[in-house]
Amino acid sequence: MTTDTGWVGSAMQQSVPWVKSAGVEFGETTPERAVAHLPDAAEVHNHVGGPHAAMIFGLGETASGALSLAAFGATMERATPLVVRSEVHYLKFARGPLSAEAVLDRPAADVLAELDEGKRPEFAVDVTITDASGRETTRMTVVWTLRPNR
Repeated sequence: MTTDTGWVGSAMQQSVPWVKSAGVEFGETTPERAVAHLPDAAEVHNHVGGPHAAMIFGLGETASGALSLAAFGATMERATPLVVRSEVHYLKFARGPLSAEAVLDRPAADVLAELDEGKRPEFAVDVTITDASGRETTRMTVVWTLRPNR
């Protein structure tokens, strides 16, 4: 598996139209951690002037997707990463630009070993979303699977 993951951000923007239209930008992306940013824009605000919950969720899910792609992109010929379920906790009112940090809950090698055994592995990605001051506003977990291609 390659460790060069510099391609992930542009691949996400090209293959997931929402990412580009929402203006999501990518920071560090490795097989263990990915960071995504959502600039502040009035057109994504809710009725009280902060980013709409759907945008916050989308940012977190996108960060988890970038991590999944970085960790398992080399398996795309034999398996497709798909979201199974997610849980989100909106902790504090979010304002301004946001950053999402996604972290894999277990080693990618363990997930790949399950895939090699013929299983359909699931893995969780924990996401923390913060505002420009570094204040945690949202916490979420996105559970993914690697569905074997037929």
